[in-house]
Amino acid sequence: MVKLFSLTGILLFFLACGGNSDPSKFFSIQLENKTLHQNEQVGVALKNKKGLEISNLHYYMDGQELPVENGKITLDLPTLGNKKLVAKFDLEDQSVEVEEDLRLLASTAPEVYTYEIINTYPHDTKAYTQGLEFHDGMLYESTGKKGASTVRKVNFETGEVLQKIDLDNSLFGEGITLMENRLYLLTWQSGMGFVYDATNLEKIKSFTYGESRQGWGLCNDGKKIFKSDGTEKIWFLDPETLEETGHVETVTNKSIFNMANELEYVDGKIYANVYQKESMMIIDAVSGAIEGVINFGGLKSQVKKGTEWDDTNSVLNGVAYHPERGTFFVTGKNWDKLFEVHILKKN
Repeated sequence: MVKLFSLTGILLFFLACGGNSDPSKFFSIQLENKTLHQNEQVGVALKNKKGLEISNLHYYMDGQELPVENGKITLDLPTLGNKKLVAKFDLEDQSVEVEEDLRLLASTAPEVYTYEIINTYPHDTKAYTQGLEFHDGMLYESTGKKGASTVRKVNFETGEVLQKIDLDNSLFGEGITLMENRLYLLTWQSGMGFVYDATNLEKIKSFTYGESRQGWGLCNDGKKIFKSDGTEKIWFLDPETLEETGHVETVTNKSIFNMANELEYVDGKIYANVYQKESMMIIDAVSGAIEGVINFGGLKSQVKKGTEWDDTNSVLNGVAYHPERGTFFVTGKNWDKLFEVHILKKN
């Protein structure tokens, strides 16, 4: 009792004399490993700098309690990326919280995939492709660059543009997705998106972004919309209000990764073009884990360079899944070809 009274007295005296009024500064969380992976068990301890007596210690991440067993917590979180580990405990009659920033990575390395070309179709070389998607058998495409941004319906077999609308010259068009006969379109840096009737491409309304920095790619799972913004985050949008309701972060087993561009959702996975790379990520839509990487090397060499060609910007971009055919369609900015491919795991 004398020791407890003495320690408490020291703390009260320190605070009364204008010291640090935040008792959490006397504590810090110590972890056994600095690199952490999903479902990993890791040793954890609370460093008590003043030897103060505490009680009722618990650890939390994303609001979920992580029970301690044999001095270890299990990182069985549903989502990955930047996290805060929070220690909550009682110091005398005061509740105290201590936080530690960390990165939770995927448990396994991405698998490597390649492709097989099934068919090749003509593609408009003036189309600076940003979004690509099939809806009721029709191919929809959005294009970018100020003064050349469009939304169009395309006969994918012939490359014929069946219907097209032009965006205002001040806007740089980006990704699209279609859901319940509505076409959703992003713009790049204007902080603004649009919703159109998929039947006639008449504008229904516009919307603004929330915390997301820019507009890059879109896809949907039939219930919510996924939006990339050039960072490691893929945002969830409510399809009615277009408000951002959360996000996942894209990670491998080694690092957090950004630059997801055009998106396509298929069976719980998000297929994402990697900005300015001849590759595509396969991302688990729940956790954000990058489970696969598709190497599209060699595809660009089959494209003929036209008058619109720019060696820096005429890159692979645009991915659409055709559910009836069970194949993916990919192209690039100002490419003269649209490729129908099978994606294959590399042996």
